[in-house]
Amino acid sequence: DRAGEVLYVGKAKSLKNRVTAYARGMAHTNAVARMIAETANMEFVTTGTETEALLLESNLIKQLRPRYNVLLRDDKSFPYIFLSGDHPAPQIAKHRGSRQRKGDYFGPFASVWAVERTIDALQKAFLLRSCSDSYYENRTRPCLLFQIKRCSGPCTGEISHGDYQGLADQARAFLSGRSSAVKELLSRRMQAAAEELEFEKAARYRDRLAALSAVQAGQDINTQGVEEADVFAIDEQAGQFCVEIFFFRNKQNWGNRALFPRADKSLTPAEVLASVVTQFYDDKPPPKLVLLSHDLAEADLIAQALCERAGRKVELATPKRGERRDLVAHAQKNAHEALARKLADSAGQQSLLNALGTAFGLERAPRRVEVYDNAHIMGTNAVGGMVVAGRDGFMKSHYRTFNISTDTIAGDDFGMMREVLTRRFAKLAKESGTDLDPIAQESTSVGGEAGKITLQDAPAEEALPKKTRKAPKPRKDEDGFPSRPDLVIVDGGKGQFSAALKIMKELGAADIPLVAIAKGEDRNAMRETFHMEGREPFKMQPRDPVLYYIQRLRDEAHRFAIGTHRAKRKRETMKNPLDEIPGIGPSRKRALLLHFGTVKAIQRATLDDLMRTPGVNAATAKAVHDFFHDA
Repeated sequence: DRAGEVLYVGKAKSLKNRVTAYARGMAHTNAVARMIAETANMEFVTTGTETEALLLESNLIKQLRPRYNVLLRDDKSFPYIFLSGDHPAPQIAKHRGSRQRKGDYFGPFASVWAVERTIDALQKAFLLRSCSDSYYENRTRPCLLFQIKRCSGPCTGEISHGDYQGLADQARAFLSGRSSAVKELLSRRMQAAAEELEFEKAARYRDRLAALSAVQAGQDINTQGVEEADVFAIDEQAGQFCVEIFFFRNKQNWGNRALFPRADKSLTPAEVLASVVTQFYDDKPPPKLVLLSHDLAEADLIAQALCERAGRKVELATPKRGERRDLVAHAQKNAHEALARKLADSAGQQSLLNALGTAFGLERAPRRVEVYDNAHIMGTNAVGGMVVAGRDGFMKSHYRTFNISTDTIAGDDFGMMREVLTRRFAKLAKESGTDLDPIAQESTSVGGEAGKITLQDAPAEEALPKKTRKAPKPRKDEDGFPSRPDLVIVDGGKGQFSAALKIMKELGAADIPLVAIAKGEDRNAMRETFHMEGREPFKMQPRDPVLYYIQRLRDEAHRFAIGTHRAKRKRETMKNPLDEIPGIGPSRKRALLLHFGTVKAIQRATLDDLMRTPGVNAATAKAVHDFFHDA
């Protein structure tokens, strides 16, 4: 558009025919007509094949998030089980994010709970360690996990590396789908031990077999003929879409996830599903089989793109009968129920926002509510938390934390709140242009120059014009959720209210309604006092639904701030002095600890002793020595 914001990304075999279809000006939906009316410029990128065009389209949509495309709103990565491959004693652990470390990744799982439950059972079955490498290297005796038979103790030589690798290979085989072979092996060993009258050894194999059975039996729905597949089913209600995904690995159900893509009402479910499938595998490997609830117009092209991304064959199918069809029908039923729940929750949430606006005398119901709270212990590890609520409930992707600087006087709650609000609204003013005036915000472009993006792994990256290298900062998210609050709530009494009000006036945000909520006498949860500008302090009637809702908002802000503070405090407690020395990375820190054993021994060491440490050069040894001796 004229502001340089990307409206839509699309691909076609013939760009001329695609643009001509738009230019005819007839038989367009309302959304397409609006898009055409807003268009001020078009940019073209040619690729070698149609598959490359499909992959590039997916990358661009994820980078630019155009408001006229189908957007997959899934900002949380899926958890995996990780079995390391860069250590003599492989570690089993939960993993999220990029796959930089060498090893095997099994998943995705739908929830962290499913991963933790599976890892717990696998530790009982294969006695694999879950500790970090640094913890492993510094053990002098087995830890508690060895005592309760959850680990075989490779750290202190309770098991040889060769035998431990055998356990790791069994776990890898089990997670890769060869569960029957692993269970048969353990069964044979149990019987052999029993025949030799080694009943304690046989009992250990029995317990491992029981743990493996728990992994398989603990799944809700297991399959017989589908070993590895993802099942996609879509449902549409009231112009909104829900895509339910079930993950099957090793003939087991590893959980399901409901996604709610943003898409125009004029699109068919099949069109939305095609965009979701393409975008979903942008950052994760596809399985051997993908089952769909609808026939896709470009199914062959999408399958070819997934094959290129996975480096092996990937089958895309829309089953009509049999077990596969039953799996799709089950996923579709879950999609329908999930979308119905979301619509019901949204309606209830909107009614609460309407009542909240009435209770505080607002001109209209707030679309975005921000709640602030601070957490610290005697001023140490002070953090501020901001939680956001809207028509879809708590908007956790919009939560923010603020590390409060040491310049603020320890224990000064007013000063902490002042710093948090200053940083929040100063940044909002900068993103909105020059001020926080709502009219100016709606009419000011915040995107800067058109389409500056940086693409990674895009097939035709070199063909992109230079002015399309960076994505503009969006004024709103992909669902029109505003970045500017309609109501601000702070946890505190008159003092916090006065400090917050002063800051907001200084930053040009005086038009945003501000409310401070003070706890009642004896911290009575039903006697809160509210402070607003232009009104005397007031209370709400006990059992008022709005009062319950405000308490939920305050408690969520308190939970978020306390949780962030505890995490920061834990990091500070576990902090190693070696981390503060410039030039000391994980490898050199490990070398020093392996050589000296403890940080205290490193601190007492002479420069010559430090220089004799394997893997530590003279410059590093001098830096460590000077750090501990103030040289």
